[in-house]
Amino acid sequence: MSDEDTGLRRAPERTADRRLLRGARSRGAILRRAVDVASLDGLDGLSFGVLASGSGMSKSGVQTLFGTKGNLQVATVECAGGVFDEVVVRPAGTAPRGAPRLRALVEAWIVYASEPLFPGGCFWAANQAAFDSRPGPVHDALFAGRRGWRARLADELRHAGATDAELAAFQLDAVLVAANTALRCGDGEAVEQVRRVTEDLLRN
Repeated sequence: MSDEDTGLRRAPERTADRRLLRGARSRGAILRRAVDVASLDGLDGLSFGVLASGSGMSKSGVQTLFGTKGNLQVATVECAGGVFDEVVVRPAGTAPRGAPRLRALVEAWIVYASEPLFPGGCFWAANQAAFDSRPGPVHDALFAGRRGWRARLADELRHAGATDAELAAFQLDAVLVAANTALRCGDGEAVEQVRRVTEDLLRN
């Protein structure tokens, strides 16, 4: 086969690769916007039309990326989880296991909720209540993320020597949810209360 024939064969492959890359970038940009929208208006507030507005894509183009609203909602939850891991979980992973890493996770969470990372505050706090009694893929994706976070807290509490790590993680997670609400209401004391609860749990 000549070099010319090989080049002709590779040209469509390169074109297809570029299209896939553009599609992946478009999907990523749409999902990041969807996370912000869902943090404010809930996952039920997502629509292909809303996400197309200002994105440079048509409503049908956005729909082509996801197919159904349910697929869009699940993908949005997964995107939110990826952003949370990048901003909160991974940086804390450099701290030693146990109490230091738990404190690092809590401090990273405080920044995540205080700034906040998402316009509506904690993504899960904004969406869980709407899906807690609605079985299906969206419910499963939301609560899998919450269970994973609580399991991570429990693991570090266990390494720190907590007597009942699962109970302590449940308590700490509940305090973080409450703190998110307090922060959204302008209660600046919530941050210090989170730190005090964390230290109390580490002493038990």
